[in-house]
Amino acid sequence: MTDFSDFYEGAIINTMRDIPIVNCAAYVALFTGATNLEINVPTLEVSAGNYGRQLAGLAAPSGGASSNAANITFPTATANWGTISHVALVDHVTNVNWGTGVNVRMWGALNATKVVNIGDTFMINTGDLDVTVT
Repeated sequence: MTDFSDFYEGAIINTMRDIPIVNCAAYVALFTGATNLEINVPTLEVSAGNYGRQLAGLAAPSGGASSNAANITFPTATANWGTISHVALVDHVTNVNWGTGVNVRMWGALNATKVVNIGDTFMINTGDLDVTVT
């Protein structure tokens, strides 16, 4: 994952102006497409059947990169979630008011899409959520 949202690019610049970034925790959100992730108003986040964002749990950075230090396991789907194609790091665990209550920080496409149906559990294995700043 290497694509910053427009919002987060501005937030990074603001830190150099001594304006701190608020809500520093990073949560993983799942999407069925990339629509508007770049401009911080995504429309395709999963919202069905027991879905909830999960804490990214990133390891300490090294050389401008990090990855998840443990498995990131989403709740078992109680409805079909669709085909997951993208993930994003966002700054709030539950808020859905994009641009005011929650913001996309980074986002990217999965190496392979994954269909999540009722009874499935979506998981990102330890070390598989790669975050790189270049």
